[in-house]
Amino acid sequence: MDNNYTSSKIENNITTPIIYCLSIILLILSFSSLINYSDKINNFAIIFFSIVLEALPFIILGALVSSIISILIPESLISRIIPKNKFLGLFFASLVGFVFPVCECAIVPIMRSLHKKGVPLHIAITFMLAVPIVNPVVILSTYSAFTGNIEFVILRTLLGMIGAITVGFLISLLSNNKSPLKEIHLSNHSSCGCGQDHSHNDNSCGCEHDHKHSHENSCGCSSDHDIKQDFSQSIESVLRHTSSKLYFVGRFLIAGAFISALMQTFMPRNILLSMGSNNILSILVLMTLAFILSICSEADAFIARTFIGQFTNGSIVGFLIFGPMIDIKNTIMLAGTFEKSFVIKLISLITLVSFVLSLLVNFIGI
Repeated sequence: MDNNYTSSKIENNITTPIIYCLSIILLILSFSSLINYSDKINNFAIIFFSIVLEALPFIILGALVSSIISILIPESLISRIIPKNKFLGLFFASLVGFVFPVCECAIVPIMRSLHKKGVPLHIAITFMLAVPIVNPVVILSTYSAFTGNIEFVILRTLLGMIGAITVGFLISLLSNNKSPLKEIHLSNHSSCGCGQDHSHNDNSCGCEHDHKHSHENSCGCSSDHDIKQDFSQSIESVLRHTSSKLYFVGRFLIAGAFISALMQTFMPRNILLSMGSNNILSILVLMTLAFILSICSEADAFIARTFIGQFTNGSIVGFLIFGPMIDIKNTIMLAGTFEKSFVIKLISLITLVSFVLSLLVNFIGI
């Protein structure tokens, strides 16, 4: 691999989101000098930059950990440790994220690979839905965002597990013996929803690529040079995948922070409060927002926090559990992975279960 090409690509992927941020800063400063809404512009800037700056360390940590897991931990290992028993498997799959914290940006290809390796569909689905919520990086970021409100951390983790298990169980009841997986033919330059380019044949996001690496010399023995080279290639893949994920996720974070700051600053307070105080409408609004924004689960808590006091607690919990389970980018990946009828069924179940759990929080009055 050309080292100059790799370093250039990593540098570009890291600097592009920074350029986006600087551009937005310049736009804000320009508008603040032209418009007589200096107080609102200042409030907008404070909300926007507080979200981005607070979420950025967790985005970096999540991208790095997820890349290490995706590249260095084979799906076959996860497949072996997940019990095949229906109920035990569902419960275990909802907890795997504590050991294998993978971002939802890369979870669909990994889930597909697990199912192809023999993991039952309902357990693979539970794994896909739970891991982006029930993992230490997300729990830590949620705790950081909701300092002083530990109930949101508990509700997100507990209801995320319950929701994932419930959807997995319903899938087991509604599915027939025929697998809904599509046959995917990948080219040498394919890419996944995580933004990772696979033209260099590294399995950095868990996708099923054919990787043939020879680590043997002419006498059939592995040399020290081969081991060192393999290690350096793994580190290089981790860095490349981390930079690609930062570039991919960073755009959604900036867009989400921008929209959230706009709503908090410029939307009339009476409209915001009328939507946010309604037990049902507030849930629908924030679940829809979570789907559209498609923010990584390591950062979405910092967006959700801005709605405290304006939207119901149940709607905020709905935002925190629904977004990581299904959003625009995951819908696109699922559409390319499963048959259309199964994707519609799965999204409907996720939406229904998330809505019911959120509504339950509102009615109990947590």
